[in-house]
Amino acid sequence: MSEERFSSQIWLGLEAKKEENLADWYSQVITKAEMIEYYDVSGCYVLRPWSYSIWEAIKEFFDREIKKLGVENCYFPMFVSQAALEKEKSHIEDFAPEVAWVTRSGKTELAEPIAVRPTSETAMYPAYAKWVQSHRDLPIKLNQWCNVVRWEFKHPQPFLRTREFLWQEGHSAFATQEEAAEEVLQILDLYARVYEELMAIPVVKGRKTEKEKFAGGDYTTTVEAFISASGRAIQGATSHHLGQNFSRMFEIMFEDPKRPGEKQLAFQNSWGITTRTIGVLTMVHGDNMGLVLPPRVACVQIVIIPCGITASLPEEEKEALLALCSKYLSRLLAAGIRVKSDLRDNYSPGWKFNHWELKVINYTRMKVAGLIV
Repeated sequence: MSEERFSSQIWLGLEAKKEENLADWYSQVITKAEMIEYYDVSGCYVLRPWSYSIWEAIKEFFDREIKKLGVENCYFPMFVSQAALEKEKSHIEDFAPEVAWVTRSGKTELAEPIAVRPTSETAMYPAYAKWVQSHRDLPIKLNQWCNVVRWEFKHPQPFLRTREFLWQEGHSAFATQEEAAEEVLQILDLYARVYEELMAIPVVKGRKTEKEKFAGGDYTTTVEAFISASGRAIQGATSHHLGQNFSRMFEIMFEDPKRPGEKQLAFQNSWGITTRTIGVLTMVHGDNMGLVLPPRVACVQIVIIPCGITASLPEEEKEALLALCSKYLSRLLAAGIRVKSDLRDNYSPGWKFNHWELKVINYTRMKVAGLIV
């Protein structure tokens, strides 16, 4: 990258350099690339279309793949009773400092505070206990796409550490430990594919230490990415084997077909990936020119910018140029390419180049009859 090219757009582009001040660089990228808007509740952010489209691409891929495994989508309420949340003691002890509670309706105090879900094990498993009576009722493989709230007191960072975030959370129950253990690794492989196939980010699959594992679970597997600018790894997604800990607390049991009259506890898993993915993508691929989006998650892969439209340009030539823009747009759309024509007449082509470099950057300029593609 030439210094001349960088300095010519610094007023529109980034002022901080990634290798010199990572925090300021990150803040500038996500705001100037129109990924987020700040909100008046600390730790909460508006996800603008440019970033939300990345989440939609991840959701589309992952949803399709888990359905191949027999997983079904559902939705459980975001509110959790105090009794349900506190049923699994080691689980709630880990989340207790981050749980947000609803204590009042208008000016009336509630008889019992209601938690806003930090995760949904305790919300979903009372229903599982009702649904599972026989081994024929297993396996249960459910997933929900939703938001959760964790009222962290650490310094919030958009996408990476927020008080509300979007995720998917899968919750399954099996008759045998072998089935549950197999699914843990199947889901972990899918998370690795999200990072490597969609976002072009290599990850390492592994197992968390006893201290780091999910509270109340038997063990936690994880995919970890490396942020070279900070020299640190970052957790990408986790797949947990819960063993029989939650099924014991919530009495998710079935009659053992091999021992008539005896009850057997189900083996369970939970697994999730969040909008942290967007922050990891930004950290890994972004550079001093702006955001870099791999084509598979970019909502716009090609931008068509007409050049040479001036006040002195004859109207018929202008119309011919715009018609050519329309022609290329239609052909590219028909080929399945996500393309946009930037026909704004209140900005110069140079301004548009800087604007799109900040938001996409992984492109090649090609001049065709007065167009820049």
